[in-house]
Amino acid sequence: QVQLVESGGGLVQPGGSLRLSCAASGRTFSSYVMGWFRQAPGKEREFVAAISWSGRSTYYADSVKGRVTISRDNAKNTVYLQMNSLKPEDTAVYYCNADLSIDKVRAALSGNWGQGTQVTVSS
Repeated sequence: QVQLVESGGGLVQPGGSLRLSCAASGRTFSSYVMGWFRQAPGKEREFVAAISWSGRSTYYADSVKGRVTISRDNAKNTVYLQMNSLKPEDTAVYYCNADLSIDKVRAALSGNWGQGTQVTVSS
Protein backbone atom coordinates (compact mmCIF):
# COMPACT_ATOMS: atom_id res chain seq x y z
CA GLN A 1 0.00 0.00 0.00
CA VAL A 2 1.03 3.57 -0.60
CA GLN A 3 -0.54 6.74 0.76
CA LEU A 4 -0.99 9.61 -1.68
CA VAL A 5 -1.50 13.33 -1.06
CA GLU A 6 -2.23 15.73 -3.92
CA SER A 7 -1.56 19.46 -3.89
CA GLY A 8 -1.21 22.39 -6.24
CA GLY A 9 -4.78 22.90 -7.31
CA GLY A 10 -6.46 26.28 -7.40
CA LEU A 11 -8.24 28.88 -9.48
CA VAL A 12 -6.62 29.81 -12.77
CA GLN A 13 -7.75 31.81 -15.77
CA PRO A 14 -8.28 30.16 -19.16
CA GLY A 15 -4.95 29.80 -20.90
CA GLY A 16 -3.09 29.64 -17.62
CA SER A 17 -0.95 26.91 -16.10
CA LEU A 18 -0.83 24.83 -12.95
CA ARG A 19 1.47 22.13 -11.65
CA LEU A 20 -0.09 19.49 -9.49
CA SER A 21 1.96 17.34 -7.16
CA CYS A 22 1.24 13.98 -5.62
CA ALA A 23 3.44 12.99 -2.71
CA ALA A 24 3.60 9.33 -1.81
CA SER A 25 4.63 7.61 1.36
CA GLY A 26 6.38 4.30 1.41
CA ARG A 27 9.76 2.97 0.44
CA THR A 28 8.57 1.30 -2.74
CA PHE A 29 7.32 4.37 -4.61
CA SER A 30 9.75 3.79 -7.45
CA SER A 31 8.09 0.42 -8.13
CA TYR A 32 4.69 1.93 -8.80
CA VAL A 33 3.07 3.11 -11.97
CA MET A 34 1.49 6.47 -11.19
CA GLY A 35 -1.55 8.04 -12.76
CA TRP A 36 -3.73 11.12 -12.70
CA PHE A 37 -7.50 11.14 -13.06
CA ARG A 38 -10.06 13.89 -12.83
CA GLN A 39 -13.71 14.10 -12.01
CA ALA A 40 -15.94 17.03 -12.90
CA PRO A 41 -19.31 17.59 -11.19
CA GLY A 42 -21.90 15.17 -12.49
CA LYS A 43 -19.37 13.25 -14.57
CA GLU A 44 -17.47 10.01 -14.18
CA ARG A 45 -13.85 9.96 -13.15
CA GLU A 46 -11.69 10.00 -16.27
CA PHE A 47 -8.11 9.11 -17.01
CA VAL A 48 -5.72 12.00 -17.63
CA ALA A 49 -2.18 10.65 -17.67
CA ALA A 50 0.08 7.90 -16.37
CA ILE A 51 3.79 7.27 -16.05
CA SER A 52 5.80 4.10 -15.70
CA TRP A 53 7.91 3.37 -12.66
CA SER A 54 11.06 4.52 -14.45
CA GLY A 55 9.47 7.55 -16.03
CA ARG A 56 10.47 6.39 -19.49
CA SER A 57 6.91 5.69 -20.62
CA THR A 58 4.06 8.15 -20.42
CA TYR A 59 0.42 7.92 -21.45
CA TYR A 60 -2.10 10.69 -22.03
CA ALA A 61 -5.79 11.07 -22.69
CA ASP A 62 -6.52 12.60 -26.07
CA SER A 63 -8.32 15.48 -24.38
CA VAL A 64 -5.12 16.71 -22.71
CA LYS A 65 -2.39 15.54 -25.08
CA GLY A 66 -0.05 18.37 -25.94
CA ARG A 67 -1.16 20.48 -22.99
CA VAL A 68 -0.25 18.23 -20.07
CA THR A 69 3.02 16.63 -19.00
CA ILE A 70 3.35 13.95 -16.34
CA SER A 71 6.69 13.43 -14.64
CA ARG A 72 8.07 11.90 -11.49
CA ASP A 73 10.94 12.28 -9.09
CA ASN A 74 11.55 8.95 -7.40
CA ALA A 75 14.06 10.50 -5.00
CA LYS A 76 11.27 12.75 -3.71
CA ASN A 77 8.49 10.16 -3.93
CA THR A 78 6.50 12.63 -5.99
CA VAL A 79 4.68 12.63 -9.30
CA TYR A 80 3.77 15.87 -11.07
CA LEU A 81 1.18 16.98 -13.57
CA GLN A 82 2.11 20.14 -15.45
CA MET A 83 -0.98 21.58 -17.11
CA ASN A 84 -0.75 24.38 -19.66
CA SER A 85 -3.27 26.20 -21.85
CA LEU A 86 -5.97 25.34 -19.37
CA LYS A 87 -9.58 25.43 -20.48
CA PRO A 88 -12.81 25.75 -18.48
CA GLU A 89 -13.55 22.11 -19.31
CA ASP A 90 -10.42 21.12 -17.36
CA THR A 91 -12.24 22.15 -14.19
CA ALA A 92 -12.42 19.09 -11.95
CA VAL A 93 -11.07 17.43 -8.86
CA TYR A 94 -7.77 15.83 -9.81
CA TYR A 95 -6.72 12.57 -8.19
CA CYS A 96 -3.53 10.58 -8.35
CA ASN A 97 -3.40 6.83 -8.11
CA ALA A 98 -0.76 4.15 -7.92
CA ASP A 99 -0.42 0.50 -8.79
CA LEU A 100 2.16 -2.00 -9.91
CA SER A 101 0.15 -2.55 -13.09
CA ILE A 102 -0.22 0.08 -15.83
CA ASP A 103 -3.48 -1.57 -16.86
CA LYS A 104 -4.93 -1.17 -13.38
CA VAL A 105 -3.81 2.44 -13.17
CA ARG A 106 -5.36 3.36 -16.51
CA ALA A 107 -8.55 1.46 -15.74
CA ALA A 108 -8.90 3.12 -12.33
CA LEU A 109 -8.71 -0.28 -10.66
CA SER A 110 -5.91 0.72 -8.34
CA GLY A 111 -6.64 0.57 -4.62
CA ASN A 112 -4.37 3.50 -3.91
CA TRP A 113 -5.91 6.95 -4.33
CA GLY A 114 -5.30 10.39 -2.94
CA GLN A 115 -8.01 12.69 -1.62
CA GLY A 116 -7.93 14.95 -4.67
CA THR A 117 -7.15 18.58 -5.37
CA GLN A 118 -9.60 21.03 -6.95
CA VAL A 119 -8.69 22.76 -10.21
CA THR A 120 -10.99 25.52 -11.38
CA VAL A 121 -10.45 27.25 -14.69
CA SER A 122 -12.50 30.39 -14.93
CA SER A 123 -12.20 34.05 -15.76
